[in-house]
Amino acid sequence: MKTKTTKALVLLSGGLDSTLAMKLLLAQGIEVEGITFFTNFYSAEKAKQVAKQMDIFWRAIDISKEFLEVLKKPKHGFGAGLNPCIDCHALMLKKAGEIMRQEGFDFVATGEVLGERPMSQHKKALKIVEQDADLEGYLLRPLSAKLLEPTIPEKQGLVEREKLLGIFGRSRKRQMELAAKFGIKNYPSPGGGCALTQSGFAERLKELMKHKPDFICEDVDLIKIGRHFWPFDKLRVENVQIILGRNQEENKILVSAAKKEDILIEPKDFAGPTALLRGAQILEQAIEKAKELILQFSPKAADAKQLTFRIVGDINK
Repeated sequence: MKTKTTKALVLLSGGLDSTLAMKLLLAQGIEVEGITFFTNFYSAEKAKQVAKQMDIFWRAIDISKEFLEVLKKPKHGFGAGLNPCIDCHALMLKKAGEIMRQEGFDFVATGEVLGERPMSQHKKALKIVEQDADLEGYLLRPLSAKLLEPTIPEKQGLVEREKLLGIFGRSRKRQMELAAKFGIKNYPSPGGGCALTQSGFAERLKELMKHKPDFICEDVDLIKIGRHFWPFDKLRVENVQIILGRNQEENKILVSAAKKEDILIEPKDFAGPTALLRGAQILEQAIEKAKELILQFSPKAADAKQLTFRIVGDINK
């Protein structure tokens, strides 16, 4: 019999699975707190909304810089896109485990379902994540707990194992039934929250990783917008990146993102995209190439009386 309130730190993504995991623990009278780790590639907004609806204490922690190091060299490789799911989960859970120990939580819980995701949620992967996160025995997956080894809080009677579930596979039927039981509505479809699984974004990121291996968070934010070109491999103009805005809003973003070592090129006498040039060495051929690209993506340039440009930045730096 429990003599004190059991406290669980629950990773909350904002999806149905993690919401149900939270509900199952709450149904046992367990005190829960939600935690969401976010990066440049996935946000905490959905989780924030769920936490508000459930009226639970919740926090969000930015792990963008730590995650970039994982992304550059994932120990366990990538998924179908450029998503290092096992390493990502291990990073989040390791940080959750540190908070668990520092703040007196009894265990960490997630909404993971055995067999739901082919790369990161088979038994071996779940065990690897638990070990890498230094959470052996203290990581509870309420939705599939009956198919996994009992955790320490279960053995100690802090959690009633018989009230946990044994869901397996990719079907969402059981989760949808539980959602109806708990009165959960308007939940998001599975997946789609991580930009690394989106093919177009993943391709742009691969180009960034190839041409600029020491990329930082700001570089990642920039590849979310515009058209990106790395045209100077054969000319050995190292790492020169040309970014064109696709609309007025993106043009404004590029202007505001420009650093003193960058160069901005804007159409002066015609409507067209702004170009941001960034790199270790920006030479005259890069300027000319950017002008060519601006004209290429300026349908009305042919009707202009003049084709001149405004250049901001020091090419002789």
